[in-house]
Amino acid sequence: MTDSGPEASNAGLKSRWLVLAAVLIGSVMGPLDGSIVNTVLPSITTYFDTDISIAQWVPSIYLLTISGLILLYGRLGDMLGYKRIYVCGLAGFTVTSGLCAASQSIWMLIAFRAVQGLTAGMMMAVSFAIITSVFLPRDRGKALGILAIGVAVGLGAGPTLGGFIAEHVSWRVIFLINLPIGLVGMFMSMRFIPGGARKPGQHLDVLGAFAALLFLTTLLLFANRGQGWGWGSPAILVILVVSALAAWWFIAIERRSSQPMLNLALFNNRVFRWASVAALLNFMALYTGIFLTPFYLMFVLHYGVGKVGWIMASAPVVTLFVAPISGALSDRIGSRGLAFFGMAICGAALVLMSTLKTTSGTYDVVWRLGIFGIGTGMFQSPNTSAAMGNVPAPRLGIASGVLAAMRNVGMVLGIAVAGAVLYNVAPVAQSKQPGSFTPQEINEFLDGLKWAYISGAILATASALASLGTKRPPRPAGDG
Repeated sequence: MTDSGPEASNAGLKSRWLVLAAVLIGSVMGPLDGSIVNTVLPSITTYFDTDISIAQWVPSIYLLTISGLILLYGRLGDMLGYKRIYVCGLAGFTVTSGLCAASQSIWMLIAFRAVQGLTAGMMMAVSFAIITSVFLPRDRGKALGILAIGVAVGLGAGPTLGGFIAEHVSWRVIFLINLPIGLVGMFMSMRFIPGGARKPGQHLDVLGAFAALLFLTTLLLFANRGQGWGWGSPAILVILVVSALAAWWFIAIERRSSQPMLNLALFNNRVFRWASVAALLNFMALYTGIFLTPFYLMFVLHYGVGKVGWIMASAPVVTLFVAPISGALSDRIGSRGLAFFGMAICGAALVLMSTLKTTSGTYDVVWRLGIFGIGTGMFQSPNTSAAMGNVPAPRLGIASGVLAAMRNVGMVLGIAVAGAVLYNVAPVAQSKQPGSFTPQEINEFLDGLKWAYISGAILATASALASLGTKRPPRPAGDG
């Protein structure tokens, strides 16, 4: 177990918080770009006069390329220093944002989004490692809680900002706003993040990196495109088989390698193992709500995209206040109880969401989302602190990459589960546009939503139970 990385003893209190501020910029930008594009996708489709099936690759390819190499980036952070990986990612993200804004065709935009995802993955893979290496245990939970705010703000602000942009300005603005923010982030990162040192005698497990890329890419492609292509279609089944074989190949390579990309001994640590499982299930549950609720607001309550965006901000706004408090509490009382009750609250909120009706109003949705935000804020920072606080210092980068991979895989799988339940219970949801439901179809649609929300509640409950496998890391003598 590690209590602090080598940078922690050399970083003063003020400089630690400046490091956090620098990392926070990337923590907002990556998730923001992941969530905002979905809202403006109709505008992009119309502008390039293309089919929605093609335009859908604009958000999809971003998520796929983020996740495919995220473990590799974590390992490179351990080898070369986390600052190098983070700054390269932030610089690349800023440049590719400008290229996305300048795209002259839908295929050019898809290609630039793919590269943008590669650079976003670099930032996401090492952010937890940077914070864990800089902060001492007495402040780590609080710092990770603030970092969780960045993720929540990015995910939550996307629909709101996207709705405003879709109604009032060009879709290109969603990429142009990254340019000044990215430049500020690069200046702060170069100035305040400790450089770290190259680890002598290290080499990259290239074969393991390729196997991990193949496994994660095919797994996410299966989950992302399964509904559109058909879960039983030959293409989807081939992708699933390839993913399973790649997973087996990856594990076999890592067991034999003298310097594996992902040291499987990490999962021998009970706290890290169960915290990772809980994180995966948390994001699956979270994204059932994020995926389903706009459907309800637009199809049943007939709200416009702008209003939907503001309502969807309810949960992350609450998380904004709860996460740092929960993180600070975890530094004092441990993580297990906070993580468990946080996910139990999320499960209860999703059950409450399943009771929404045609007569429900804005307030009925907002307070339910607020409860979900409380649970999310209680869970994420204590769970991350428990996981990262129980990892040896030389493996912080790959551990950070594992947690980032759990987040991205959970997001895609959550949408896949919610969509599969919704469309199987209410097939009408696949072929209708907002405002076109008959009264009978609305009842069918609400029934599908109910069971899809309940599936999310089951995932949240499973995450709560997994959280019981974690425990508070023993505080070293003489600390704080």
